[in-house]
Amino acid sequence: MFQIEEELKKLPAKPGVYIMHDEKDEIIYVGKAVSLKNRVRQYFQSSRNKGVKIEQMVTHISRFEYIITDSELEALVLECNLIKEHRPKYNTMLKDDKTYPFIKVTVNEAYPRVLFARKMKKDKAKYFGPYTSAGAVKDVIELVRKIYKVRSCNRTLPRDCGKDRPCLYYHMKQCTAPCQGNVSEEEYRQNIDRTLRFLNGNFQDVINELTDKMQEASEELRFEDAAGYRDLIGSIRKIGERQKITSYGEEDKDIIAVAMDESEDLREQDAVVQVFFMRGGKLIGRDHFFLRVARGDTKAQVLSSFLKQFYAGTPFIPREIMLQKEIEDAQVIEDWLSSRRKQRVHIRVPKKGTKEKLVELAQENAQMVLTKDRERIKREEGRTIGAVKEVEGWLGLTGLARMEAYDISNISGFESVGSMVVFEKGRPKRSDYRKFKIKWVQGPNDYASMEEVLTRRFTHESKGDFDSFAKLPDLILMDGGRGQVNIALKVLGELGIRIPVCGMVKDDHHRTRGLYYNNLEIPIDTSSEGFHLITRIQDEAHRFAIEFHRSLRSKEQVHSLLDDIPGIGEARRKALMRKFKSLENIRDASLEELAQTETMNMGSARQVYDFFHKKEDANVTDH
Repeated sequence: MFQIEEELKKLPAKPGVYIMHDEKDEIIYVGKAVSLKNRVRQYFQSSRNKGVKIEQMVTHISRFEYIITDSELEALVLECNLIKEHRPKYNTMLKDDKTYPFIKVTVNEAYPRVLFARKMKKDKAKYFGPYTSAGAVKDVIELVRKIYKVRSCNRTLPRDCGKDRPCLYYHMKQCTAPCQGNVSEEEYRQNIDRTLRFLNGNFQDVINELTDKMQEASEELRFEDAAGYRDLIGSIRKIGERQKITSYGEEDKDIIAVAMDESEDLREQDAVVQVFFMRGGKLIGRDHFFLRVARGDTKAQVLSSFLKQFYAGTPFIPREIMLQKEIEDAQVIEDWLSSRRKQRVHIRVPKKGTKEKLVELAQENAQMVLTKDRERIKREEGRTIGAVKEVEGWLGLTGLARMEAYDISNISGFESVGSMVVFEKGRPKRSDYRKFKIKWVQGPNDYASMEEVLTRRFTHESKGDFDSFAKLPDLILMDGGRGQVNIALKVLGELGIRIPVCGMVKDDHHRTRGLYYNNLEIPIDTSSEGFHLITRIQDEAHRFAIEFHRSLRSKEQVHSLLDDIPGIGEARRKALMRKFKSLENIRDASLEELAQTETMNMGSARQVYDFFHKKEDANVTDH
């Protein structure tokens, strides 16, 4: 048995990460510490005022473990990784994850392009953003193409000039066709310079130019053209509105604030974190994130957790981050972000002036989103937790936190495979998905294949607490009816494991119609969230098995005869094919020609030569 008091005495006075487990051995909290000895002891000292969340969590701690690191910064990085991987219930968690698009101008090319990009790279191009909407980025690129007639194709210029016809954008008068030599590099560069000024926020020249064209078209009774110019002016002004709020200097900043639900729920509450993106001194966009927050968490704690998770996944880190509250570990987070950015990053809490007003505005926006979207959050919970509750009601079970579903895929017995998908609290947990290549069964036998998959899954030797196989499901879902369920019950019975098993039964049109449980088929309401959850699980198990089977088939199809020759790996196989182009030419090559091939030597050349010529000799003898 794990004796907490005895284990506390063994804690080292070193930095690291501690991991709390409950009675089911699930990870319920991950934290970092400068001194593990001091930090972990605090949880179990009755004299300390720990707050509601910690007091509740401590009552569920069955054991803890720790990982020593060389510094607090390393502990911070490890803490981020573990929280993202295991999503403990008492840690503040992001409910969704987003990436942000950029506008990329390839100024390093002779004829630069304006492109959509998901990541900033060190490729000497100029990036604008991040923007909060992919649609907005595409609108801006389309607008730039119409105004400045810059290209967005993948041709390498001037090398490919004149090799092909101009594209559609040339005929639409949205490109000057540098691919045809219609414009010099100097003239084209002038348009790129104007594009860069525009993307930096200098819109007035463009608005004036379009206004003149609109008036001219109107005077000439070209009303459709005039309306087009009017719409373009409107689009530009909308872009300008996104950058209306400015700050002193040209630094990149993120302004972050949180709003929290003040309901009386003693376990969890909703929170929204609002992020304003300031680039080049201008506010170019905003976004918000829903979080799950334990009762008793302060705004400072929520902001600290959010910073670590958000900036662990985003490609761009600004020079300055402004918060509404001081956070305890600001210095170590600054050091971590600075190491990622390769430049100094500052975390500040403004006390007065424009910067303070920006933080207040972010907080107001967060509160507004939280108030408006509370009902949407409840509906989302209905699709997940509520759906699980419905399934529990149908089966007469409780506590269905983890469900595993299985499926078999093959074509006439070729490369039979099995899939295991995992849903926790109604959501897919893809990190715990597993694939099985059938080893013990020959031919198309789904029942025997399923028996092998389940036997291997439940006799798998655990590689530690972080191995997903160490967690047993609360319910097993089989893709089928009585036959598949009986196979699962047989395997579990032989292993002495008690887990409820039900089948997901389909109708003649291959659509889910009910659940098979305890020798009865239970009809389910096809309009219920529980039905949609079962359908999602069944479709996901089938999809995962099919994808694995396709990948094995594709690998089998690209198998080369050269792979059967001892001493010939991937590098030598590719070198031989590059030089000789075909297996016939390799077969006809001399020993010296083979040995002179890149990566080959006389020994490997002899292996290839003997392989083909011994095969020929055998064929002659057989004949």
